[in-house]
Amino acid sequence: MLSNKIAVIGLGNTLRRDDGIGIIILESLLNHYKHEAIDYLNFGIASFDLIHRLQNYNVALLIDGIAAGLPAGELRIFGLEEAFFIERDGQEVMVSSHELNLKDIFRLTRNLGIKTKIYVAGIQIEDIGFGESLSDLLKEKLAGIIRQIDKFIQERLL
Repeated sequence: MLSNKIAVIGLGNTLRRDDGIGIIILESLLNHYKHEAIDYLNFGIASFDLIHRLQNYNVALLIDGIAAGLPAGELRIFGLEEAFFIERDGQEVMVSSHELNLKDIFRLTRNLGIKTKIYVAGIQIEDIGFGESLSDLLKEKLAGIIRQIDKFIQERLL
């Protein structure tokens, strides 16, 4: 049975520079914009546990760094089903670097009959080399990205 609570889920690897942006944003939302109606979940580099947890919610927002050929630091918020069709120059673009990428999550939720409405807040990454801090460009844009995501949560999820 679905709960009425909303899940905001951070994905990413904080040891791979910009790839950790989903976790950094999740922590900031939890510390500065916390809403009682939301469960904030850190799923790191994702796992099959994520799929099973999603079915407990009516709606979920996944926050993740993406590699979609956009300008670095650009935020796109879209339905998970749209991630399945992201293309660039006629080629499907891999938009996640995790164990389960967004296409895998879409396919599994669809195949398992999970009814959760899933949105993705994808932030174009610049540097996924080893290191624990964001690239300078993403650091500069971070506060604005967090405000945009909180605005989406306020207007579309609550």
